[in-house]
Amino acid sequence: MASKLMYKRIIATPLLLLILLNCASSCGPGRGAWRRRSPQKLTPLVYKQHVPNVSENTLGASGLYEGRITRDDPRFKDLVPNYNTDIMFKDEEGTGADRLMTQRCRDRLNTLAVAVMNQWPEVRLRVTEAWDEDNQHPPDSLHYEGRAVDLQTSDRDRSKNGLLARLAVEAGFDWVYYESRSHIHASVKSESSEAARSGGCFHSNSIVYTDKGETKKIKDLQLHDSVLAMDASGVLTYSEVILFLDRRPAERRLFFTVETEGNRNITLTPSHLIYIAVKTKEHSNFDSGKVIFARNVKPGDYIYVRQYTTDGYVLNLDKVLRINHKLETGVFAPLTVEGTIVVDSALASCYAVIDSQSIAHWAFAPVRLYRRWKDFLRKLGTTSSGVAVAVDSGRVLQEGIHWYASVLYSIAHWVLPKNMLYA
Repeated sequence: MASKLMYKRIIATPLLLLILLNCASSCGPGRGAWRRRSPQKLTPLVYKQHVPNVSENTLGASGLYEGRITRDDPRFKDLVPNYNTDIMFKDEEGTGADRLMTQRCRDRLNTLAVAVMNQWPEVRLRVTEAWDEDNQHPPDSLHYEGRAVDLQTSDRDRSKNGLLARLAVEAGFDWVYYESRSHIHASVKSESSEAARSGGCFHSNSIVYTDKGETKKIKDLQLHDSVLAMDASGVLTYSEVILFLDRRPAERRLFFTVETEGNRNITLTPSHLIYIAVKTKEHSNFDSGKVIFARNVKPGDYIYVRQYTTDGYVLNLDKVLRINHKLETGVFAPLTVEGTIVVDSALASCYAVIDSQSIAHWAFAPVRLYRRWKDFLRKLGTTSSGVAVAVDSGRVLQEGIHWYASVLYSIAHWVLPKNMLYA
């Protein structure tokens, strides 16, 4: 109990410093973080315009089609009914299907309903189509997943549709299309892809390399295992796993697989950080490396991979050939003392969501300090009160995002600039 209390006291320091740092930066030139925005003029969409200006099923919009949901599908339980009395539902089927949608879609729709009433006080939002179980759309329509809605105003005034589309964009829909003179179409990302905003992970079958000369699937890692990583000077070393930032064996998530010329394939979520470099000669020092979100890796980039030489394993560069996307089950994010890890022979960060290895690693300094303190007491054999210290290797590991990581992710969205956060 005493150690847990001390742990929670320790973590308060970097969190307060983050807030103070952000407030201080807001006092300099330019717009401060807490400055109120001036009212924004809304520009209606024109007929057949869509925002963003990419196709609906691309990652920059609502993302990949993940498969039809039927009433017998296990995913059907993830659809939620919308009983908002400020929204009219056509429900021409009489089954209530037009009220069913994903949680993200419902949240955006409720936000839009408020915007519509503010814009036109006597008018309400009207949904003509949401989840579709009657095969009335193209085969890869997001209506089949409850991720898309067709909308109009309750007075069916077609002249309002352009501005309605703009309001839908402002409400947070991931793709909005002024599809028809009679309605607009809006859709959202899937829950599995959106989950990446709260953390980044590796696939459960990804391989890591232990200090015992063995390979191990990342899902089989335990606390205190030492795995291949990179130290602050850019040299390969073995580093202890001190906790799991995220660990969800049954979670279904969108993964990127980065394939290289050297036949290395690393699979990780799009919000996870990975090291890349711009290669200017045959061998490049690590100083040229930087971390970016996995979704920003592109063919022609170079990633760092372990390569065997007469002096042992070293980091070298390997050119990216292609990036594939797939939905897989099982997400794991071990945190090492160094904050880095070699997975499937490729070097990656242990962190995600925040586009800075240094800030993320600094924010987890209390975790490392607490671990060292426990290791010191363990070597003594007892706590300061004389109670024997238990070794927690092999204990039942937590499932879900670690509470400390969850707190940091939440605070980061308040105190860090938006361009540093995965979105």
